[in-house]
Amino acid sequence: MNDLALHNYFRSSTSVRVRAALNLKGLGYDYVPLSLLKGEQASADHLALNPSGLVPTLVTPQGPLPQSLAILEWLDEVHPEPPLLPSDPWARARVRSLAHIVALDTHPVNNLRILKHLETEFGVDAAGKAAWFRRWAQAGMHALETRLASEPETGEFCHGDVVGLADLCLYAQVLNNARFEVDMSPYPTIRRIHANSMAIPALAAAAPANQPDAE
Repeated sequence: MNDLALHNYFRSSTSVRVRAALNLKGLGYDYVPLSLLKGEQASADHLALNPSGLVPTLVTPQGPLPQSLAILEWLDEVHPEPPLLPSDPWARARVRSLAHIVALDTHPVNNLRILKHLETEFGVDAAGKAAWFRRWAQAGMHALETRLASEPETGEFCHGDVVGLADLCLYAQVLNNARFEVDMSPYPTIRRIHANSMAIPALAAAAPANQPDAE
């Protein structure tokens, strides 16, 4: 048994971010699967850990910690090697702002509970939900591509040549985009960074297909 337990869902892009960070830092953890399709995230046991009824939740020796970005920053402070954020304040702010394009602008309007609400409350069919997903994914990818392609700090990864916090968000989002057939051809910089991320074993191991609850 490990000191850390990750309550997560194999397909959840927020869970992918955290799995990738744990792998990068070489941290062992207990994998606790929750099926979002079966509503297990709304169980009384999980709500006691995370009242939002979302994933992931990282259970630590100090208690449960929800919210993927908060988990990533806590991991970086407690286990600083390899770092997910650069040391320079401006560089740290840039990395966070890139990550937020995915984590705050793109993902929240496309997560499962939003798609299910579109279906149950407004009668949107599968094709309509996919179109909704693509609309907002493309908006986020356009903003991210514009910045990554034009800002001099971009290197092999979002910031320089070392994988970091923004790359974890990008990596997970691109994997999720593929499920909804988002056309990624307009985003060559994102595709290049994603390919570089896929070549890192710690990130590849975090992909949905490689999880014990994968279906």
